[in-house]
Order: sequence, then structure tokens, then C-alpha cells
Amino acid sequence: MAAAAASIPKTLTKFRPLGAGDHLFYLSRHKLRFGLPQAFSNSASELASSTEGKSQKGSRFLAKWLLFLPGAITFGLGTWQIFRRQDKIKMLEYRQKRLEAEPLKLNISSPSTVNADSLEFRRVICKGLFDEEKSVYVGPRSRSISGVTENGYYVITPLMPIPNNPESVQSPVLVNRGWVPRSWRDKSLEDSQDHERPSNIAPSSVQQKERSSWWRFWSKRPMMDQAPAVVPVEVVGVIRRSEKPSIFVPANDPSSCQWFYVDVPAIARASGLPENTIYVEDINENVNPSNPYPVPKDVNTLIRSSVMPQDHLNYTLTWYSLSAAVTFMAYKRLAPKKTRR
Repeated sequence: MAAAAASIPKTLTKFRPLGAGDHLFYLSRHKLRFGLPQAFSNSASELASSTEGKSQKGSRFLAKWLLFLPGAITFGLGTWQIFRRQDKIKMLEYRQKRLEAEPLKLNISSPSTVNADSLEFRRVICKGLFDEEKSVYVGPRSRSISGVTENGYYVITPLMPIPNNPESVQSPVLVNRGWVPRSWRDKSLEDSQDHERPSNIAPSSVQQKERSSWWRFWSKRPMMDQAPAVVPVEVVGVIRRSEKPSIFVPANDPSSCQWFYVDVPAIARASGLPENTIYVEDINENVNPSNPYPVPKDVNTLIRSSVMPQDHLNYTLTWYSLSAAVTFMAYKRLAPKKTRR
């Protein structure tokens, strides 16, 4: 017995270093060879099996909880939609109250005296003269007419002050006059190109001058000036700010007159105006049938959103239903199966 006990350390040194559980397992397997007591070998095997059992139980417990993770995530998304719905309701009510307020007369001396952020969605009345040559076209923007979709643009024109008129704006204002068809923009680009071309029409101008002088000689009526008269206009609009484009909208290119979204400071610079120029969207409903374009914005579009509160409610019900479904599936997966007798 003493010889067998003395040979144990020599036998263990032949093997690689093992953990505590491995030593106990090894001793329990070779209990007859080493001649160890029966009680010691049984305790070693029980300790090794309990160590393996605890690790397996821990992994199973973690796997069970992971099955409930999708249900928790979808439940959180449904709760987030509830808060989003409340924020959207408050935002639309805020816009509605400001649009129902009495319109302000915008006869200011400087844009810096008006805080556009604090006056956003307030209706204003401004008088002035449109500078058509500095118009900017933003788009393309589609418009549906009797089920037919037509592409066009928003035309933004500076409203200039009327000299010696106290009711007029005292500094320029950018006015989004509304939607116009594509032909408006094409004609505007052609006219701008014609103005940039070099003038090679000196002979024809001389002939025209001679013809006009001959006509004055033979005609009793004086020649009428064909230049269009500049008529003051009154704009009823809403103060707005720059648009926030999505990641899919290209960047504006002022050098080539490509405007894909409303950037008030950039449009003001391109028109030769200060960057803090006020931006107003025309909502006048009195459209002349003989001249239907530009089509002003519908004021109801300002109290609508791409995702309305009812949509948020639908999203909430969808996420909660999905959470209940995946949670029930996880419960059924983990529930003990009933054995038939």
C-alpha cells in the first residue's frame, strides 16, 4: 500500500499540467490502478460532473433569455412610437394656432429686426415689386392634377421695396410664389442666355429707328411704349425657414442654377441679397383664372406631415403585436412538454 502511494507523484508528472477538475476526473478513472480509497474517488467524480453541469446550466439560462430579446426590442419600439405621436400632435397644434392668428404687416426696415425663427408659421402681408430677373427655380417638384402627375418647380422671387411707400417692405423679401410648370423654367433660362449673348444687332437697331421715325411722320398717333409696366403686388404668406433635405437629395449648385431644396441664405446670396433675408411662402387663395401660374401653396399642407399621428398609432399597434407574437413563441419554446402516459 505504501509503495502504491509513493508511485502516484511519479505517474502524475508524466502528464501535462491539468486543471483541478481534470485531476479529479483522472484520479477517479484510475482509482483501481492507484489503489485509492473508494470514498475519495467518488467525491472526485461528483465534483467534476458538478463543474460541467454548472457551465451547461449557465449557457442554457443565457440562451433562454436571448429568446425573449426580440420581444423586448419590439416592445421598446412600440413605446417609442407613442412618444413620437405625442410630439407630432403638439407640433401640429402649434402650427394650427399660429396660422389662425391675425396676419402681421411686414413693412420692416431691416431683416435683422425680425426673428424668423420666432415668427415661423405666422401669416404676414407684404407689399412690393417682384424682381423677375432674379427668380430662382427649386425642384423638380411634382403636382397631381386630376390624377395626372406633372413635374414642375417652385419659383422664388425677391420682393423689392416700393419707393416712397410706407406700407411697402423697406428691405427685400424672398417669396416662394408657388408651383409652375417646367416650361416656365426653360423659358427663364433661355431669356437669361439671350441677355448674356454679345449684342450684334447694330444694323437692325438702326433700321428699326428709321422705321419708327418714318411712322411718326406719317401717323397721327404717337408710338406706344411696349415695355411692361411694373405693378405693385400684395403677398399674403407664411414665414418659413430653410428646408432640411434628406440624404438622397443632391446638393445645390448655384453656379449652374440647380436648386434641389430651399436654402434661404444660399438663395439670398445668389440673388445679391443679405443672408438673413426673410423667406415667405405665398398662400394667397385668390388666383386669377386667366393667369393660373404660379399656383400658391395650400395652407393645409402646413398642418400636415408625411407621418401623421394616426400613422404613429398604427406603428405602435404593429410593434406591440409583433412583440406579443415573438414573446409567445419564446414561451412555447421553453415550456416543458407534457409527456403522454
